[in-house]
Amino acid sequence: MDLSRKLAILADAAKYDASCASSGTTKRHSAPTRGGPARGFGSTEGAGICHSYAPDGRCISLLKVLLTNACAFDCLYCVNRASSNTPRARFSVEEVVGLTLDFYRRNYIEGLFLSSGVIRSPDYTMEQVVRVARSLRLDHGFRGYIHLKTIPDASPELISQAGLFADRLSINVELPTDASLKALAPEKDARAVRRTMAGLRTRIEEAQAEKKSRRFAPAGQSTQMIVGADASDDREILETSANLYAGYRLKRVYYSAFSPIPEPSAALPLQRAPLMREHRLYQADWLMRFYGFSVQEITEGGGMLDLRVDPKLAWALRNRGRFPIDVARASREELLRVPGLGKTTVDRILSTRRFRAIRSVDLARLRVSVAKVAPFLKLADHTPSIAALDRERLLEELVPSPRQMALAL
Repeated sequence: MDLSRKLAILADAAKYDASCASSGTTKRHSAPTRGGPARGFGSTEGAGICHSYAPDGRCISLLKVLLTNACAFDCLYCVNRASSNTPRARFSVEEVVGLTLDFYRRNYIEGLFLSSGVIRSPDYTMEQVVRVARSLRLDHGFRGYIHLKTIPDASPELISQAGLFADRLSINVELPTDASLKALAPEKDARAVRRTMAGLRTRIEEAQAEKKSRRFAPAGQSTQMIVGADASDDREILETSANLYAGYRLKRVYYSAFSPIPEPSAALPLQRAPLMREHRLYQADWLMRFYGFSVQEITEGGGMLDLRVDPKLAWALRNRGRFPIDVARASREELLRVPGLGKTTVDRILSTRRFRAIRSVDLARLRVSVAKVAPFLKLADHTPSIAALDRERLLEELVPSPRQMALAL
């Protein structure tokens, strides 16, 4: 099989993995210092990287491929499962290295996201993945971004080697509950996943404590959950995410809406999960990590997030008694809970109100949608009426129409 055909198969096979961000790593570049020789090849910072977009709208700036889509496991939700009747291909280590360097030189990518089906054994597969990263770093001086997907049952020694060459490591929990994983992916062990995550957390924290003396996965670790492949509701998904963030200090939990695969198992749903559900989970995840919301607050309206309304607005509508708040006296935490206000805007409001009263025109200068925040804020020139906080009125004014929602779903 020629290289272009392999690339077509293995890039397409990798598209279901959403956890391929390239943020959070240490800054590196290959520019020479004071006229000296270049320090390697590539960069993790600066402009000039060409981006392309997948059909579902995701931005792609990494060469995102599998080493192989052949797999010994038979996970029912996976298009690359052992029993799937799909074309198979496999790259050699040298081919992945060559493609990465070639695409980087052509300004197509800023780095590599490499995963793989399990071939022969977890250790054999992980050793091949590590060889790619080692060759890029040591043989070619590549200083760009590398994200490696780890194999849960691989030996701790191989996982440790991966962290020496990769910017980020990830291991997918796949499904929100252990029971779902056992039912749909019987060869995978949830305990092994958590063991690997715990080991990575320890190694990453040790390297951070020693700072410049050691480098180990400086962009941390992440994971992914498939949404809609099992019966778990959004509350269960977010509770799992909250536990993962707290227990393993993950950088990100990614959510991937289930999409039906060829020749599906009868145990799987026939319809794809709405992309809007995936979007709402990302919004809820953001509220947990940066806005001080708990899972209980986000899901107090029920186990499933409302697809019509973003979770922050949904919470405000359920807690209308807390509003309006006085922008002149409110705490940062109170302002962060106002629909339409983000962290940067809140910080600017707090800075501005030290010198003058905040008016509607000040919010407009900060590019805030005054119409969206007006029902929830008391300003120097505006006090919302009781009628402005009526739930049905707010839904009519702030929530997209059914036609707009249909287009989004």
